[in-house]
Amino acid sequence: MQQSLSRSSLVPSGFVVESAFCNADKTTITVRPSGCFGLCPSCGTVSRRVHSHYRRRVTDLPLSGRSVQLVVIARRFRCDAVLCGRQIFTERFADGVLAPSARRTMRLDCIVHHLGLALGGRPAAGFAKRLMLPVSNDTLLRVVRRRSCPPADQVLAVVGIDDWAWRRNHRYASIICNLERRRVVTLLPDREPATAQAWFAAHPTITVVARDRGGGYGAAAAKALPHAVQVADRWHLMENASRAFLDAVRKSMRQIRNVIGATTINPKLLTAAEHLQYEGYLRREETNAAILALSKNGMPIKLIVRQTGHSRKLVRQVIRGERNDVFRTRQSSLDPYLPWLDEQWASGCRNGAELWRRLAARGFRGSLRVISEWATRRRRAEKADAQNLKRIPSARTIARLMTIGRDFLTKAETVTVAAIEAGVPNLVEAREIIAEFHLMIRCKVEAELTLWIERARASLIASFASGVAKDEAAVRAAIKLPWSNGQTEGQITRLKLVRRQMYGRGKIDLLQARLIGAE
Repeated sequence: MQQSLSRSSLVPSGFVVESAFCNADKTTITVRPSGCFGLCPSCGTVSRRVHSHYRRRVTDLPLSGRSVQLVVIARRFRCDAVLCGRQIFTERFADGVLAPSARRTMRLDCIVHHLGLALGGRPAAGFAKRLMLPVSNDTLLRVVRRRSCPPADQVLAVVGIDDWAWRRNHRYASIICNLERRRVVTLLPDREPATAQAWFAAHPTITVVARDRGGGYGAAAAKALPHAVQVADRWHLMENASRAFLDAVRKSMRQIRNVIGATTINPKLLTAAEHLQYEGYLRREETNAAILALSKNGMPIKLIVRQTGHSRKLVRQVIRGERNDVFRTRQSSLDPYLPWLDEQWASGCRNGAELWRRLAARGFRGSLRVISEWATRRRRAEKADAQNLKRIPSARTIARLMTIGRDFLTKAETVTVAAIEAGVPNLVEAREIIAEFHLMIRCKVEAELTLWIERARASLIASFASGVAKDEAAVRAAIKLPWSNGQTEGQITRLKLVRRQMYGRGKIDLLQARLIGAE
């Protein structure tokens, strides 16, 4: 049955409308409380003795495209309790209607809070203006902070912890997630082991800790929760294994050049861009030779860094044999058109401008210079004899060619991979060991991990094997348990999105309020 709409139904419950009027952009409604008594906030005594009246002006939800201001005719009461220290008190309203000293009704404050959670300060203020909600960006952020609930003392069993960057390479913080409920628990201001250890110690019910392969969080969890099972992140294990194979390829670049036949470089056959790379390679070789000579004399890395002035990272790369690439091959816009260019070249069309015009008609958007350099390189290569330069792929490209299926390789790439496999058997062994490790993780077979570590320690990926052996218990747990740190990585991505909305200026309390409050 339909009911008539009264004016009092447009205002919060507990009020009766006295009058209302509108102007161009604002509606003003005068209301009074419907109750006849008040409760003393100090002693809770019911009082019906009205001392006086006063007016409060509060903002309510917009109506018909106009902002709404409520003029509340509130009352002051006298407290009749003898032992109460408060003689006069102002009228209090029901929870969820109007808070003491508030300038907005609770239902409007709730919307302002959710706008701040979803959009932040300035974007939410612009959107609120379109909704006829007069709030500033500072007000939105104050509401988010004020209404943020402190982390509840929930019982945690399975958590994930990882670090995220306030400013990359300068300052980091930590995020902790409840992996069972897929929610953020808290943010820690740094990634120091002592901070994580103190937080772990305050939550002794945790039984599983998923973390990355860094030692800081593992040591903190071991000290604070010796009974908890630590789980290494599976994605990082897979990625670190692939990187270990790439490092093995970089160590073997001299042997690969010998196998492919690219040991002799004729500078006359190089293009201008390749000349620059070749000159840089010669400078790197001089630096490498100086560092290797000091290392062979038994000088530690710290002293080599001080004597040569190079960074510790560069010195470690030289000693490990990871700086031997002559040319750094990059993906070219010509790659999709190379078969067609080879056909045109074989048919006798060898003019760069003509090739560029024909290629532009087929949708190529590159410049004439790209085609001219390709034609020059091709023309010089045809004049080279067997002892001159053969272009060798970069270490990253070789690692990719050796790990993808043969069905996805061209004929030239297949020949290159076959030559490397025949000439550098240690690299083939390293590839097989990495493939076994990937298979163990995918199939959740951890029984063969000990034998795998023994075999890997005698190969080119001995450094990676030593790292796995140091963290063997966490690696085994990662293989056989369903928990991993992927959820935590996803929450970090969400955290970065929130920070970008605030132009990177949000403090940790505001970030935590927006992350946890939005859930």
